[in-house]
Amino acid sequence: MFSSIGPLEIILVVVVLLIIFGPKRLPSLGKSLGTGMREFKESITGEDKHEQTDAAGRPALTQAQAQVDERQQSQAAEAAPEQRG
Repeated sequence: MFSSIGPLEIILVVVVLLIIFGPKRLPSLGKSLGTGMREFKESITGEDKHEQTDAAGRPALTQAQAQVDERQQSQAAEAAPEQRG
């Protein structure tokens, strides 16, 4: 269906968009179109690409996960002197 779209057709579409919307509104139009497409894809697939990350780029821990992690670290620190002696 779209196999016959070539460079001339793309240039024609860009020119028509420039005439209709103007050069000042095209970036915001593209950004809103991309955001809408991303949100639609996320709603269809159930994935969330906007996960919070920590400073190292890893997914951020929830409060419950952070408490469990702290507990495990404290238990490991308490067990470390026992292993040496």
